[in-house]
Amino acid sequence: MALKILLSAGEASGDRLGAGLVRALRARRPDVEVLGMGGAEMAAAGVRLVAHAEDVAVVGLVEVLSHLPAIRRAMASLEDALERERPDLVVPIDFPEFNLKLARRAHRAGVPVVYFVSPQIWAWRPRRIRQIRSLVRRMLVLLPFEATFYEEAGVPVTFVGHPAIDATSAPPPRDEVLRGAGLDPARPVVALLPGSRRAEVARLLPRMLGAVRRLRADRPALQAVIPRASTIAPAMIEQIVERSGVDARILTGSYPDILTACAAGAVASGTATLDAALAELPMVVVYRVHPSSSVLARLLVRLDRFSLPNLVAGERIVPELFQGAVTEEAIATELARYLDHPAEAERVRACLRGVRRKLGAPGVLDRAADAVLAAVDES
Repeated sequence: MALKILLSAGEASGDRLGAGLVRALRARRPDVEVLGMGGAEMAAAGVRLVAHAEDVAVVGLVEVLSHLPAIRRAMASLEDALERERPDLVVPIDFPEFNLKLARRAHRAGVPVVYFVSPQIWAWRPRRIRQIRSLVRRMLVLLPFEATFYEEAGVPVTFVGHPAIDATSAPPPRDEVLRGAGLDPARPVVALLPGSRRAEVARLLPRMLGAVRRLRADRPALQAVIPRASTIAPAMIEQIVERSGVDARILTGSYPDILTACAAGAVASGTATLDAALAELPMVVVYRVHPSSSVLARLLVRLDRFSLPNLVAGERIVPELFQGAVTEEAIATELARYLDHPAEAERVRACLRGVRRKLGAPGVLDRAADAVLAAVDES
């Protein structure tokens, strides 16, 4: 009988992971049928979408309220698929506020759950570990310290490594990459990665572009490139860039190569920071949410640093700007440190090479696919 798996991804990084996981599963089980929630990449990999990631991709506790109707419709579609399709397994991918609720629905329906990408319960709301222990057959985690956390909590866990490792290879020559992106190799470039959710982009990109304007006052040759996440409509980025009056090149699709060719970058906190780390991009990490969400986050978060490169390294190797500190001036100041002081940029690159060594070996999605199929066999 054909194997049927329901995947649920609610943002660009999860969409990319889901697509890769589907390809790895089909290499082992060509008959597997996959349905669920995702974006363009999962659809291209052959997932039958019953809900769309762009309808639910929001950041911040308060922002969720304005998107509740769309979020509820997506959950209803997935619940209907659980009842009607009776999948053999549910694989939620990251997106914990939504996907832990889906895991509860799957558990009630008697469908086992393998959760891919750990919620950051080691940082905030640690009591969710009890919920995970009761709902999830196995956690597949990307970061080494997460495996230790779950082992100590008594939750079956597999450290598969970070998929960005598989996406990295020797990049083409810098001049070739920049010319292919429509940029001048003779001039320095900064990368602006404002995130994969609309509210996030709206809050961060204008400030990033303002930082570029400030930097160009003394560095008129400076170029800017914006790799666009697949969950963000091109028109949104174009409108923000046009309103800013700052010339910037907008790219669509895979972006790791362009990061290796940049002198520095401003990066929204999240998965993209590890992509940037693997590209050895000297960066400043920025995180800004709705003010009310910020108050709640400060009450709940227990860490003295929040960016993934710093968490993996176990020390602060790249600067972090949070909430009110995310200003044009502050972003420009941090980027200028890299642009004007090559020794500082090289120091950070050396530290980021250490982050790479901690993220596991290639074959991440293959290991994840093997763990998913092993969980099905346990049923």
